[in-house]
Amino acid sequence: MNTSEAISASAVASLAERRLDWRHKAVPASENGTTHADFLAAKHTLADLQTPLLTLDADALTANADRLANWCAEKGVLLAPHGKTTMAPQLWAEQLNRGAWGITLANFAQLRVAREFGVRNLQLANSLTDPRAIEWVAAQGSTILSWIDSLGTVDVINRTLAGSDSVLDVLVELGAHGGRTGARGVDAAMEVARAIAASPNLRLVGVSGYEGSLAHTADDAGLAAVRGYLAQMRLLHENLLADGLYGSDSVILTAGGSAYFDDVVAVLSPCISEGSPSAGKRVDLMIRSGAYIIHDDGFYRGISPFSREGGQPFTAGMHGWARVVSQTEPGLAILDAGKRDLPFDEGLPEPQLIGPVLGGAMEPLVDAEITSVNDQHSFMTFDPKTTTVRPGDVVCLGLSHPCTAFDKWTIIPVLAGAASADSTGDQTVVDLIHTFF
Repeated sequence: MNTSEAISASAVASLAERRLDWRHKAVPASENGTTHADFLAAKHTLADLQTPLLTLDADALTANADRLANWCAEKGVLLAPHGKTTMAPQLWAEQLNRGAWGITLANFAQLRVAREFGVRNLQLANSLTDPRAIEWVAAQGSTILSWIDSLGTVDVINRTLAGSDSVLDVLVELGAHGGRTGARGVDAAMEVARAIAASPNLRLVGVSGYEGSLAHTADDAGLAAVRGYLAQMRLLHENLLADGLYGSDSVILTAGGSAYFDDVVAVLSPCISEGSPSAGKRVDLMIRSGAYIIHDDGFYRGISPFSREGGQPFTAGMHGWARVVSQTEPGLAILDAGKRDLPFDEGLPEPQLIGPVLGGAMEPLVDAEITSVNDQHSFMTFDPKTTTVRPGDVVCLGLSHPCTAFDKWTIIPVLAGAASADSTGDQTVVDLIHTFF
């Protein structure tokens, strides 16, 4: 890897040499054994594929990636996208090539994937408590940030690295009652920070947190909870500066998933200038939005800042495709896609279009609904007086929550054109996204 690269271009490019076979359920049986590159060279279209299926929209991915990159540049904040959303190095490369600082991940296994693809800057949005993971991170010799939220974690790392000259860069994580991880309150976080500062194997370089576990709506109550928590993060940072507990001249404040990143910037961006020059620190604000590049037709469609502020929202970049396998009672169709194929934890799939063949002309589905999903089936209700549904028909589905869509697919075709009732659009497969969950 070129040391100036944010991710290894050659490692990402090598995915085109991978052979496709029965292990990749999105790949047609007729293409068993072909390479990724040869598959694309054949100019396959949606009509050559089969159901169940997950596809991505090339134009939406590009537009979404550009939109947040430009927004971060305008606001003067760093972006470290949460790569666990897609676990797709090809998409990480798109984000890094647009100026992202690095990639955020959730666990040790994901760190190993990223390092295999040469990602230079990594952030573990979690605490290192597994001795094997601690030893691996210590041996990497390049930027991997991790979080600490308790004295117990400090002790585990001290014991694991005792006698070595390794020093891990860490951020103290602030949580809140009812949240997920994180020290419960500023006083508790300050106690953890003092222990970090006293450790020969740790260096405190910032403050971290996740506001998304404290609210699930964008109503007044939800936004108040988020903003109150972010104010506590700011207070913690100010106390750390006052007590001289940072061990680096460069400090990072990081929060912000894909739902409230605007509030993160509104509350914490004043800290960017307040840390310097009086305290002799450079302070950067970093958001970690991950789902934005895919977006959706469900949870994020409703809560994304760009949807709430009345401007141009992100574009849904993923769709599910399912075929009717049973229609034996009026108003009920059983589809061949279920929990093993499509996300369902943040809202059930949304029937949008129907047509007789995959890749052919489709019509809008009105008043149809997915009411439940089994492992391999979905239950779709519709009005038989206004809608005709036959076995073999194909349904295009809007989906919610990309984080639990990608993990079900090892290969995801990318289409040149978006899903629509207009069958004249370009539905050529222009890329295959490889995932590593």
